Amino acid sequence: MADQLHPQDGAAGRDSAELDLPTGIVVGVDGSEHGHCALMWAAAEAKRRRRPLHVVTAYSVPLFAASGLDGGYASFDDTVIRDGAEAVLKEAVEKLGEVDGIEVTSSVESGDASGVLLEFSKAAELLVFGTRGRGGFVGRLLGSVSSALPAHAACPTVTVPLRFAERIGEEIEDRHLKAEQAKEGHASLEHVVAVGVDGSDQARVAVLVAAEEAMMMGVPLRVVCAVPQFSGSLAWVPAPVDREQLFEDIRAQLKAGVAWLQSHFPDLEVQTSLLDGAPVDVLVEVSRTVELLVLGTRGRGGFTGMLLGSTSDGVLHHTKGPVMVVPDHADERLADRASFGPMLAP
Repeated sequence: MADQLHPQDGAAGRDSAELDLPTGIVVGVDGSEHGHCALMWAAAEAKRRRRPLHVVTAYSVPLFAASGLDGGYASFDDTVIRDGAEAVLKEAVEKLGEVDGIEVTSSVESGDASGVLLEFSKAAELLVFGTRGRGGFVGRLLGSVSSALPAHAACPTVTVPLRFAERIGEEIEDRHLKAEQAKEGHASLEHVVAVGVDGSDQARVAVLVAAEEAMMMGVPLRVVCAVPQFSGSLAWVPAPVDREQLFEDIRAQLKAGVAWLQSHFPDLEVQTSLLDGAPVDVLVEVSRTVELLVLGTRGRGGFTGMLLGSTSDGVLHHTKGPVMVVPDHADERLADRASFGPMLAP
């Protein structure tokens, strides 16, 4: 395993052609427990995929208004902040010392963390980060990064919540999370990858990526579809809604979708789960017990109330386990979906 510190200035503001962007899996760290969970998940994924892992942290130099009559702005020496960032990075790389079989590189980047990681997403296979990070040094809050990246990254992103620490047998210090876990009780982990669907092409792209992930893990894929309750108080919703017939129609569409998926992944075990409830609530609960939950972004299809773009954002804020968000992109395997049977109407 190779460790390197590569301090680089102004990474977020340079053209990608001027950067030696890392490939493989990129994980952002900030010295917090949240960042540590993301780091360990990324390391396990890098080993599973047999891909290199790049660990990165970023810092911003604050500007202070000048006190002189000439006005303007003045900055101070960033040595202390940079030293703090390098210490965070060194600690993260050292935590990976016991993980064999992966190639590790690392870098400290000067600039906005979201901008740095978005730039890295242009070459990365996967971008990984924690949620609600508060540790590290001035200017590093991974919480804001985890909110900004999934909607704009060029590659799939994985958000790893602090709850993941329980799965890898590590103690956490967050008192609020400890109290929440004690209230909810222990949830047994199912060795399965789940993916949320709504009938949109964006969701179908997510299904294909989820299938690839399940194949790599050697576990079944569970296709989850949530049917929200219709409210009669909404004038634009038809009053008579036969939910039994609705469920039957969706089951037929899911069956056709599974046939299509298995035509591309004949060795993959595919399960379906049709659940009654609000998509965010259903998927957050699913995330408690599965290895990984996969979602698309900017979905607009399916049925009334199910917008996977807004759903993925809601799930990310409340997830109980790792969530992968797959950006919308063209996939030639979508071309033959219609030949396998009915599809959820957009």
